[in-house]
Amino acid sequence: MRIGELARATGATARALRHYEQAGLISSERAPNGYRVYGERAVVRVRNIRHLLAAGLTLDDVRVFLPCLDGDLTTAPPSDRGIRVALERLAVLDERIAAQTAVRDRLQAALHRATGGRARPVA
Repeated sequence: MRIGELARATGATARALRHYEQAGLISSERAPNGYRVYGERAVVRVRNIRHLLAAGLTLDDVRVFLPCLDGDLTTAPPSDRGIRVALERLAVLDERIAAQTAVRDRLQAALHRATGGRARPVA
């Protein structure tokens, strides 16, 4: 299947697919006209990549899961290495959330002082 067909089948953009390929997560053959041609297994692999990315992992993190990207990732038993990567990513996300919460709290306090408590957060 060509890149547009794979994009439609997986919900990924052609640009994302080229990015995954450049990162070594998927591969293609070249047709005589130069178009990328992907095997049917690429659909499962791309869906699994997107699942991991949606869970907060990075493309570098996803590389750890290469051995199981062609199967049912959601029911496969997790590896120790996969758990470790997920825990590390969770720690990074928790740090970012804490930093953003601190910034929000400082801004809220500054607004409270500047308006005498009249400013209310916009929902």
